[in-house]
Order: sequence, then C-alpha cells, then structure tokens
Amino acid sequence: MRQNPKELEESSRQMTRRGLVVGGLQLVFMSGLALRMRQMQIEKADEYRMLAEENRINVRLVAPPRGIIYDRNGVVLADNSQNFRIVIVREDAGDVDAVIAKLRQIVTLDETELERSLKEMNRRSPFVPVTLADRLSWEDFSRVAVNTPALPGITPDVGLSRFYPMKSDLAHVIGYVGPVSDYDLSQIEDPDPLLQIPKFQIGKVGIENKLEEELRGKAGSSRIEVNAAGRVMRELDRDPGTPGKDVQLTIDARLQNFVQERLAGESAAAVVMDCETGDLLAMGSAPAFDPNLFVRGISSSDYRVLTEDNHVPLRNKTVQGNYPPGSTYKMVVALAALEAGVVNPGETVWCPGYYSLGRRRFHCWKRGGHGHVNLENSMVQSCDVYYYEISQRVGIDRISAMANKLGLGVRHDIPMSAVSEGLAPTQEWKAIRHGDVWRKGDTLNASIGQGYTLASPLQLAVYAARIGSGKALPPRLIKTLGGMEQASGEAPVLDINPAHLRAIRKAMYNVSNGIRGTARRSRIVEEGKELCGKTGTSQVRNITAAERARGVTRNEQLPWERRDHALFVSFAPYQSPKYACSVVVEHGMGGSLAAAPIARDILLFAQHGGVPPLESYPKEQREEIRQRFEAMTLSDPRPPAPGRSRA
Repeated sequence: MRQNPKELEESSRQMTRRGLVVGGLQLVFMSGLALRMRQMQIEKADEYRMLAEENRINVRLVAPPRGIIYDRNGVVLADNSQNFRIVIVREDAGDVDAVIAKLRQIVTLDETELERSLKEMNRRSPFVPVTLADRLSWEDFSRVAVNTPALPGITPDVGLSRFYPMKSDLAHVIGYVGPVSDYDLSQIEDPDPLLQIPKFQIGKVGIENKLEEELRGKAGSSRIEVNAAGRVMRELDRDPGTPGKDVQLTIDARLQNFVQERLAGESAAAVVMDCETGDLLAMGSAPAFDPNLFVRGISSSDYRVLTEDNHVPLRNKTVQGNYPPGSTYKMVVALAALEAGVVNPGETVWCPGYYSLGRRRFHCWKRGGHGHVNLENSMVQSCDVYYYEISQRVGIDRISAMANKLGLGVRHDIPMSAVSEGLAPTQEWKAIRHGDVWRKGDTLNASIGQGYTLASPLQLAVYAARIGSGKALPPRLIKTLGGMEQASGEAPVLDINPAHLRAIRKAMYNVSNGIRGTARRSRIVEEGKELCGKTGTSQVRNITAAERARGVTRNEQLPWERRDHALFVSFAPYQSPKYACSVVVEHGMGGSLAAAPIARDILLFAQHGGVPPLESYPKEQREEIRQRFEAMTLSDPRPPAPGRSRA
C-alpha cells in the first residue's frame, strides 16, 4: 500500500530524532570511558603500578656501611669487613622447619646460633628478616645462592661486620660494637628502624658508643622480586643508604702500641698529651682485651676470664680510674700557696719527720725528717711536712680552686664511657656529702694527695700539660669528624703568675735530674729532651699507730691488692715542653720505682717518633733497657695505600 508522502516525512523525522538521542548517549558513554581510562593510565598509574608490584616485590632495609675510624696519621683502627650470611623471612618461608632441613643438607649450621635465631624469629614480626648463619665461607655461600629457588624465604646476603685490626691496643679507647639488645632499645626514645634488624650492630662502649649516630649512617633499601611461592628470584635494585661518618682520632697508633707494650704485665694506665694543642696522643690501659671477641657476641667462657681477672681488663683505667694522687698533688698546694702570698720560693720549713696537730702526729715519709727545706727542695725530696705546713696557711678552698684551674676535680669532655670527674674536695663538698664540718686534719691529708682527693690518669696528664705549657689546655680526642676539623689548640693562658710556674717547672726538672731527686734514676741524659716530673705514692690502706711503733710493714711483704699505688706526672723537654705524660701503676709500691721508668720510655718514644736510642739513657742502664726493648712486641701500623678498599 502506498504511503502518504506526509506520513513518510513524519516517520523520517522521528527516526532522525531517535538517532541523535542514541548517538548522544553513546558519545557521553565513550567520553566518560575515555576520561576514566586517562585517570587510571596517567593520573593514577604510579599507584596501580605500586599495588601490582607489591604482589611480587619485597622492600627490605639495608644497613649502611659504618664509618671508619682512623688514627691521626690515617692508620685504620676500626674497619668493615665483608660478611657472607644467610637470612630468612618467616612469612615467605611457609614451613620454616622444612626449609631449614633443606638448608642443612647444603651447609652446616651451628646449633647454638640456630637456636638463638629461631627464638629471635618467634619474637619478631613475620616479615622481618632473621640471620640464620653468618661469616660463611665463599664456597658455602655460593652453594646456598645456587639453591635459593628451592629454599623459599631464604636469602644469601653480603653485609659488613666490624673489625679491629689493632686488636687490644685501642680496645678501651675505641670500644666495640655488638648486636642490639632489648636493653639498648629500651634506652632509646625513638629507635631508628635499623635497630630492629636482628643482629644489627651498634656501639656498646667507647667512641663506638659515644659517636654511634654519626658512625651508623642512614638506612638504604633493597627491592627483591619473589615468585608466587615466596622464593627470591632476583634483586631488582639496591640503595646502599648514607654511609656513616668517618672519624679521625688524635691518637698516634705507633705510640699507643708502645704504651700498651710498656704497660704489659701491670694493672696500669698511661696518658700522653700534646702540650701545644691538647691532643691526646695515647691512652693506654692495661691489661686490655680483644674487642673483636664482642662483635658477634662473646662466649660465656671468654667473658668469665675477663671478669674474674683481678687486674680488671674491662675497665678503662685512663678515664674511669679514680686514684689518690699522692705527692703528685704537691704542685697544686705549692701554686695555691704562692698565688695566695702565704709563702715564697726561698722560705724554709723545718721537717723533723712529722707535723703535730693537737695530740696527733702526721708523719713524713722519711722517718728522720728532711731538716730545713724550701719549695724546690721539698718537691725534689718529696717532703710531706713542708706541704702540711703551707696547706694550713692557704686553706683547702684555695687549694681546690687551684686544682680545678689545673684540670683536677673537673670532668673533661671527651667521647668516652664513664669519664670520671675526680675530686678536689672543699668545705662545702664535705658538708653536703658527709654532713660534717671540714677539719684541719682533712686539709693535711689533702695536701699530700690523700684523704678525699681523687684523680684519673687523664686528669693528671692535663695537669702536667697545663703546668708545662702555662695554658688552660682542654684535652682533645677527635681530630676530624666526617672530614670536618674539630676545635683544638686555642687555649687561654693560665691565670697564674708565670714566675710561680717557672719555679714549679724548675723543681720538677730537679726531681728527675737533681742529685737528690726522687726520680733521678729515670732521668734522660740526651740533651734537649730532658724529663721534668713528680713522683707520687698513694696508700690504699690505713697505717695504725701500733704498726708505726713496731715498724711499718714493707709493701713487698703485703698482698698485691694492699700495696701502695705508684704515680708519676711529667713533661718533656724542659725548655720547650712538647709532651706531657701521666702514669699510674696500681699497687706498684712507689712512683720512682714503678711509674717513672715507664713515663721516661714513653716520652722518649714520643720525642723520637720511635724506639729511642740507648744513648738517651744513663750508661749503667743501657743494657737493661736494650733487653727490655728486645722483649717487647711492637707493631708498625702504616696508613692505607691510596685506593685501598675499606670493605
């Protein structure tokens, strides 16, 4: 049937409208789809890529290389060595026992270490890697690496472990590192994520501890590709992090080695300080220990040997040791009296062998007395009565103020563990500490370095350096940190009359070189390298009136731990002091006998830059000295060659 032209036109208009509507809807849909695709592919591409990669990539913390520690000449004192190890991630391993059983078929695992690792694994989050074995040989490490596709959760890893090439020589100065303990974590308010890595090593004592944050560096990361079973397929990339800062000490490794060798067999300490800069050149404490034993965790048997030794090898005697300074304190009393104007260098005091205070007698070490002595003679012969007398004139508070000015009774700011403040007592101190008044007898005891007075070998070296230089030198142990030079050398002149200091230096010269000097046997005969010093002997027991009446028991007849300590403070050379040295020999019986000969050898080594020639010693002693040096085991550490690997 033929359609009406009008009907055909109307039908055509309706179809066109429908087409436009459908086309418009299609256009809106395609535009929305295009916008969504753009958002997903461009704007959120990184987000979706990361979500996809998390299904196959693990990101792990990487410990940065720890900073290297050098001596003043570039000799390596604390280094990092390669450590081949095996780590396991519990959540990737699945059946841990089955995986370890397979691993045992490839390498031998230490049962004790394995037990520790399993305990550690149960305490940590399942995604935290735990070390199963370390310090593997290259052959064992390679076998594990080849078989990793069959060992889910197991990763062979190459890390760095601390190593101390000079072993015991600098154990007390540098300290050591060890695995992070729960106690360590409890002491840190906001612990670095690095510390959560099992068996991560941090400084425990010494410089390793005090400069821990600078030496540690910042963590890096490693991106590991794993398959659906959790097996490690490959390492995609590694950011090693920021290495720790290198540290250069003021210590001279050769001198330090000589000091340790010279102290061998004693329970003793010696400190050498540069009189021009305040640099600490050697800090020897004997006996010592090998810090490498602590890096992995020292065995109970090795630790028991160290703790049961009555010479206490774990204690750093240079800064932790507190000793009555004995007669080495007499320069403090003399300078305090001279500065106060209560005595002059030529004035004499009569010494009959004792000083009477009320009904009590304070004895001189020489029972028959020294007769008339002035400042110089009193120091040369170490007369006690002279200092009993002048201490009563000047008073304890001015004596203690002078001690502080010279570096005693003051805590010196160096980065070492448990640095002692010592004690230069005052009237106020006794009232606060003991709730009692200061008595005249207390002043008499303090005047000869006994009673409450205490000093460390470090303080005694600062004391000698300040007298020798005339400057208020602070001790410095860090030369550079991260390549930046640390402040040193600039010290104000001591607020002490230079004439009084000259009088003390002359008296110290005659202690070592005068005919009647207590340290004459330890003199240096080489011109231009003369030794100036002061001996000291400090009692560790009380001598009763009854014992004095029947005769004081000789030190050599007493048990070792009841014998007197031996001390010697010194500097050299006389005319232009370059080095100061303090020596304390625990229970060494006498400063002139035990401490002064050690100080002489050390100061000669420092002045010569090596083993001193026999011509520096009196002729009658040269054969004895030759034999002593031949019996010593000295090392000659050299700075690393350019380009040497630190790994």
